Amino acid sequence: MHGDDDTELIVDLWAARLPRIARFAEHCWLVVTRDERVDRWEVWQATDRGGQSWGHLHLNLYPPDVGIRGNQAYHLRRWEGDSATMIADRIETSPVSYPWCHTYRYVPGPNSNTYVQWCLRDQHRLSWRSIGKGYAHRVP
Repeated sequence: MHGDDDTELIVDLWAARLPRIARFAEHCWLVVTRDERVDRWEVWQATDRGGQSWGHLHLNLYPPDVGIRGNQAYHLRRWEGDSATMIADRIETSPVSYPWCHTYRYVPGPNSNTYVQWCLRDQHRLSWRSIGKGYAHRVP
């Protein structure tokens, strides 16, 4: 899954607010761009919803910049260079290395934000709105 040295690699962090009673919270996902290929990676409460999936982990379930349930997406952060390479490697190997592909719980996790924080490690701390992010430190 690794590109040549001249491949442009970018990793973006996106989020959208949750609907209704949970509108204070956000759902996060990651987008890996390698030249012309753009892939959205995220965890959903439902399995096998579309795109490609490994339990709750989904690849390209939605377009990269589409929000959820009518709420707009917003861009949070971008990585390039060595940081992007490290994060992209973790994301792209996650179908076999993410420990909670087949487990989902809204609170305390693992959930969508657990996955994103697990992929980012210490490169970025998700905000307080990202319920479940702390579960990423409970590696089984």
